[in-house]
Amino acid sequence: MSSATWRNVFTYNKYTQIAARALRASLKEEQRVIAEKRGLTILRYQHWENGQGGPQVRGLR
Repeated sequence: MSSATWRNVFTYNKYTQIAARALRASLKEEQRVIAEKRGLTILRYQHWENGQGGPQVRGLR
């Protein structure tokens, strides 16, 4: 697939997501588990009021 072709179908972020998923799937079990842990994203946020930060809340992936 030429670079111009995939740009008509996917955004760059979607393209890299698909490529990363394919690469992780091709790894052996031990390396695949390590790679999947690196891809985990966790959101933390806190509500600020009157210049004071509240407790941090851990969101979902």
